[in-house]
Amino acid sequence: MKVLLPLFFSFLALTVLGQERKYITVTKAMTLMGSRFDITVVAVNEEIGYINIDEAVGEIRRIEDMISSWKPDSETSLINKNAGVKPVKVSYELFKLIEQSKQISLITDGAFDISFASIDQVWKFDGSMEYKPTAAEVKKSIAKVGYEKIILNEENQTVFLRDKGMKISFGAIGKGYAADKAKELLVSKQVVAGVVNASGDLTTWGTKTTGEKWLIGIANPLNKGKIFTWMPIVESSVATSGSLDKYVAFDGNKYSHIIDPRTGYPATGINSVSVFAKEAEICDALATAVFILGKDAGLALINQLPDTEVILFDSNNKMFVSNGILFNN
Repeated sequence: MKVLLPLFFSFLALTVLGQERKYITVTKAMTLMGSRFDITVVAVNEEIGYINIDEAVGEIRRIEDMISSWKPDSETSLINKNAGVKPVKVSYELFKLIEQSKQISLITDGAFDISFASIDQVWKFDGSMEYKPTAAEVKKSIAKVGYEKIILNEENQTVFLRDKGMKISFGAIGKGYAADKAKELLVSKQVVAGVVNASGDLTTWGTKTTGEKWLIGIANPLNKGKIFTWMPIVESSVATSGSLDKYVAFDGNKYSHIIDPRTGYPATGINSVSVFAKEAEICDALATAVFILGKDAGLALINQLPDTEVILFDSNNKMFVSNGILFNN
């Protein structure tokens, strides 16, 4: 036995190694929620990989059916239709998403606000604006905005928008939330690794087939074809907000398409914000909030939040980072 036992274990080790699965990477791009989604999974073969991706797509479409303010039969549309009329009983999932959104509004001093949907569009970024809105027009445009007017009743699981004409939408958190839920589903299906990229709201798990970490490129806002640095993403997420693609100009000044829901005026002072955190939902919301808060208040906020980091470029394209961001020299 002293001779046979080592031989047996050697044979067992060779057998196990011979049965190790070889994984491949499967990727598919598609349009969901009105945006481009790129879903990547690590699977044992291409067929299973595409099955996994189809399951993720089904989950994203389920989320869209729940949160879309464009679909007349969605829970969100029903809430909006009953603004100033009566509370609406909703699913537990939507209730918790709205509750989370209000909490983010609170910690960002209203820079993030899902009731922003009720703003009157006095700023237009489709080339049709002929003059800068007056102060009175801007003030009137935000009259129905305010997260504190979203009344939640946890016992009855209802949502009530206090003022008639109020609306909520999840444009600044919805894609990140959908990416998180798709990831959650795939992990529950024992998909070992992957990336869900919802037009820049990105979440990952596991590693590449090589064992290397997933990498996200941080681009120079003034030269998107040039990557400033590559950041490893381990069981984490990232979202980016930028202002250079959509803006209007009056009297030599540029006005970003990202509007401060508290004032009705475009945010200034920032070119790009990338937020890193565990959940894409949080990254999505905070990227918008930091952009609106500006460099100093935005960095101060992120530095107070656990396991959350930010890289931002100001209007002079100078980079600033939160305390936990360290670059290798």
